[in-house]
Amino acid sequence: MTDRPKRLRRCQLSVPGSSEKMMTKAAGLDVDYVFLDLEDAVAPQEKRPARKKIIDALNNLDFGKTTRCVRINDLTTEYAAEDIMEIMEGAGENLDVIMLTKCMGPDDITFCDKLMSQMEKKLKMTKKIGLETLIEEVEAMQRVDEIAAASPRLEALIFGMGDYSASQGVSTKDIGGESGYPGDIWHYQRQKMTIAARVNKIDAIDGPFAKFSNPDAFREECRRSMILGMVGKWAIHPSQVEIAQEVFSPTQDEVDRARRMRAAFDEAVSQGLGAAQFEGSMIDIASMRIVDRIVDRADMIGM
Repeated sequence: MTDRPKRLRRCQLSVPGSSEKMMTKAAGLDVDYVFLDLEDAVAPQEKRPARKKIIDALNNLDFGKTTRCVRINDLTTEYAAEDIMEIMEGAGENLDVIMLTKCMGPDDITFCDKLMSQMEKKLKMTKKIGLETLIEEVEAMQRVDEIAAASPRLEALIFGMGDYSASQGVSTKDIGGESGYPGDIWHYQRQKMTIAARVNKIDAIDGPFAKFSNPDAFREECRRSMILGMVGKWAIHPSQVEIAQEVFSPTQDEVDRARRMRAAFDEAVSQGLGAAQFEGSMIDIASMRIVDRIVDRADMIGM
């Protein structure tokens, strides 16, 4: 799979795979992306039964245009391989993406890719299932460039700051700026992971913000990651969906201006010019790289 599908990931909504009620509610939400969780949100004794509930949800609920993902357990557990095989066999092409947790290096990506390829052959699937992974251990952050380049199936990297805090030894009171730490405590990690993703032409996503009762703080976290080039953020509660999708969308004014700018530049090129004047500034091919990114995103959203 050399041509990765374009998917909106302005918001990735986490839904426990053990809760039929929550999965039913998620299917009715206007959200870009839902991942049905088999990992942290599901108790050990419920993991195997949750697979069957997830398969039923994928096959029988109408998710509309929402991307459908399943987050599996990590590869050190007894569940991971069975998670992939049972979900793919049960849901088939009603599944879009598998999310790997606690990736430690490129070999973890290769393992999942090969197993998924075997299942696609076995099931004679015409659709390739995407793969994305959380970066939530210091070992993974150290090898993030290798991980990002490990497979053409890989579509996104996600910064999982919860487990990452434990891995690096970051005090929980520092998360969200409560300790007075100057600036964004996750700036380096977000920046490093986003660069690795961009180099390999995959998406960079920011992970969860636990205090869903504080929408202003959540909006600020969305803004910080968006500025660095991330394309979306997790929601752990439906109330966070609208905020994330707003922050990671261009405004209509930005889209209209970008399209006018592209038209002005194209007109200049048709006249043999390499630059154009636009609203009192000079624009050139470098300007168009930014403009085209806005327009492409607007087209995906339907703006």
